[in-house]
Amino acid sequence: MSTLKTRPHDGDVQSFLASIENDVRREDAFTLLSLFSKVTQEPAVMWGDSIVGFGEYRYTNSKGEFSWLLTGFSPRKQNLTLYIMQGFDNYQQQLAKLGKVKTAKSCLYISRLDKIDLVALEDMLMTTVADMRAKYS
Repeated sequence: MSTLKTRPHDGDVQSFLASIENDVRREDAFTLLSLFSKVTQEPAVMWGDSIVGFGEYRYTNSKGEFSWLLTGFSPRKQNLTLYIMQGFDNYQQQLAKLGKVKTAKSCLYISRLDKIDLVALEDMLMTTVADMRAKYS
């Protein structure tokens, strides 16, 4: 099996989040930790230097077979980055309910959690996690 540069390790998630200098970003990160833990029922695991991942799935592409996080987030300086691995094509209605967010292929960018609807985010995460589990179980 091929390996990716970003891999899970035994880093301390709580210490990583506690080390975030910006008070709002740190508080938001702990809120996401609780939310993702509740939705996935999986332990939080550090992936690389700055990604908090939940669950894991295997996929194959032209470069080999890989293992990647089912979902997760990273409290980056500019935005909170949430990883929705299957992208957003099937989630436009749920995405619209969140509020002010930006997306890339499989990343949901949120400036601050107080700018979005957390109930809508939880609903969207529940759907996306269930869809990933159904596809990769």
